[in-house]
Amino acid sequence: MDVKTPRPGWVSAFAWVMLVWNLLGVFAWVMHLSLTPQALAQLPPAQQALYQDIPLWLTLAFGVAVLAGTLGALLLLAGKALALPVYALSLLGIGVQQFYNFVVIDSLAVLGHGALVMPSLVLLLALVQLRISWQGRQLGWLQ
Repeated sequence: MDVKTPRPGWVSAFAWVMLVWNLLGVFAWVMHLSLTPQALAQLPPAQQALYQDIPLWLTLAFGVAVLAGTLGALLLLAGKALALPVYALSLLGIGVQQFYNFVVIDSLAVLGHGALVMPSLVLLLALVQLRISWQGRQLGWLQ
């Protein structure tokens, strides 16, 4: 007989907050996709250089990160164990983005160390989402 631990009430609240968080990421991705040359021209020259040569694969990684994060939150809300691999996919997309931003193009040189705040928060929340979905599978409150 499978022993199922009831899902704690805080998990649903957390999943709702993460759904909103990830939807904000989807909005940021859509804004990135719709960045016009006129809007780009409003940025300082150093920041313009960061945006002008973004490879397609990086834009796709951004999309995978936010879309998988959103789907993961929906699956967590629904109590589905599939949330775990979907969150792992989101984390992979985040890793690709952060590698490009901090290793390939060294965006810190242009934006300063203050640019670490948002990526650090994104990574932390992705890890927490992954951990909670892993715990949910282990404890049986995600099926």
